[in-house]
Amino acid sequence: MRLIWILGDQLLPSHPLIPSPSPDLYVGMIESYPRGTHVQYHQQKLTLLYSAMRHYSADLKKRKFRTLYHHLTDSPARADYTTTLAQWVEQHRIREIHLLEPNEYDSLHSLPALSKKLGVPIVTHPSTQFLVPRTEFATWASGKKHLLMETHYRRLRTERNILMTPQGQPEGGDWNLDDQNRRTFREFAKEKPQVPPLPPPVKDPIVQEVAAQVSKLFPHHPGLAADLWVPTTRAGALDWLKQFIRQRLEKFGPWEDTMVDGENILFHSVLSPLLNLGLLTPIECIHAAEKAYRDGKAPLNSVEGFIRQILGWREFIHGIYWLKMPEYREVNFLGADRPLPQWAYTGKTEMRCVSQAIHGAVDHAYNHHIQRLMVLGNYFLLGGYEPKAVLRWYTEMYLDAYDWVMVPNVLGMILFADGGFFATKPYAAGAAYQDKMGNHCASCRFDPKKKDGPDACPFHSLYWNFFGQHAKLFGKNPRIGMMVKIWEKKPSAEQKEIRQKAQRFLDAQ
Repeated sequence: MRLIWILGDQLLPSHPLIPSPSPDLYVGMIESYPRGTHVQYHQQKLTLLYSAMRHYSADLKKRKFRTLYHHLTDSPARADYTTTLAQWVEQHRIREIHLLEPNEYDSLHSLPALSKKLGVPIVTHPSTQFLVPRTEFATWASGKKHLLMETHYRRLRTERNILMTPQGQPEGGDWNLDDQNRRTFREFAKEKPQVPPLPPPVKDPIVQEVAAQVSKLFPHHPGLAADLWVPTTRAGALDWLKQFIRQRLEKFGPWEDTMVDGENILFHSVLSPLLNLGLLTPIECIHAAEKAYRDGKAPLNSVEGFIRQILGWREFIHGIYWLKMPEYREVNFLGADRPLPQWAYTGKTEMRCVSQAIHGAVDHAYNHHIQRLMVLGNYFLLGGYEPKAVLRWYTEMYLDAYDWVMVPNVLGMILFADGGFFATKPYAAGAAYQDKMGNHCASCRFDPKKKDGPDACPFHSLYWNFFGQHAKLFGKNPRIGMMVKIWEKKPSAEQKEIRQKAQRFLDAQ
């Protein structure tokens, strides 16, 4: 008897290991309480995960598969993977366990020891969850000291004929339309684009049951399980994708970097949680967006920007993770060592932009990429916060947080902790950026235009203190070396005052 073990983040619509039911085959899924406590995962993330798993298993039963399923509340209480698998091996005379290659490094490399404990072979198979196999990415990256996402992205567009003309050129003549996708809040306020509401959550008995169990079993994890707001089924995910394409894709591009007080989503898709579970495939999201462009339903800049997030960054980040693990978790190029601020889980800070982003994470387990990178990430970078602590926070707080996502994004992109393996500069920004791209400053007790005094925005002193601390590291960087030169031209008294202001502010957090 064989067991196909389906991991919770591999809920693929066409799972390659289970093309059809078979009398010598069981399909098993496990809700592991110990795994849910590795870190304090957001309650909504756990609710999404377990609800999606239960729906997936129920669908397999309808399709006549012989299923095994361990719920959080099943006996033995709080069983781990090993205990549950051992029971199944004995009770159902399992002789082989098969699964797709896990998406997490530690899970993959724990399988030999698990196989030995169970006394049966565990066989892994290549996953179809990503467009670029791990071996292909490694071959492409071989011999390169630095990797550029843009190079990777252009290669994939060409090879897979995505947004290309019949002559083999990029649609519109340019590969990257970022310059059309950075419109400011001032422009937003002037044009007042209509932000469509998200569809209301479906009343789902499975989600309600899971939410009650999660809130009881994981009471100290952030967020409220009952507030889950995204779909948990394949059908719901497809409707979510269609709704985005129909209502928000058109205006996604211009406003993708804009921040609006009280608007947590704007025109973003919020497809990453569904993609990362396997409920949607990358290619169907890409094709849906490209079709909208071909049909005249969405402009090229919005479609290209959306496709680049999936075909470009998502595939690139996944490749980086498998290329650099396990050593990647230990990087700390800037020597950052500050513990997380007290407000990281409460949002109780007077910096309005930061507070709004924290509340978005706590209330919805979601922020869009600019809040993650240029507000929270910028603060953690400038403040010198310890990389492992920041990585843990990001892993805990988001619906789409999985190890392969967060390790390269947080350590490489946000914190520059790998020294620039794929990010050509640290994403550091001062108060002017927050004021330009959002309207949080208007209701903040700090003034982004003031450099001195108690009302001066802390991002000003944090920004210059950062370059003062790391002048030797960044002085020759072609993209930010100019900032070091500006710092060095400041009088020593001003430099000292900036350092003191930054230190006082950080110590008070």
